[in-house]
Amino acid sequence: MTVQHHGHLHERMTILGDLQAASFIPWIRRHAAKLGLSQAISHQSVDRIELEVAGPIELIDMMEVGCSLGPIDVWVETIFRTPIESDAE
Repeated sequence: MTVQHHGHLHERMTILGDLQAASFIPWIRRHAAKLGLSQAISHQSVDRIELEVAGPIELIDMMEVGCSLGPIDVWVETIFRTPIESDAE
């Protein structure tokens, strides 16, 4: 079952593309903070970033759109989203 508390979801975003720019990770963190999402980067390479985000679904949707448009020095090809399952239930 997807972790959901009061309309909040916990998801993993896998971002694929040309992500070499050193500015992208700080940009992701700032964008998530502006949206009020909690976030943690679990993997980072020049072509893949895995990001765990939690918050209202509408704001996670906004985070996805923001990342797909991203800063000018990265090229995002695809973003996959998967719910993070809870073992507590």
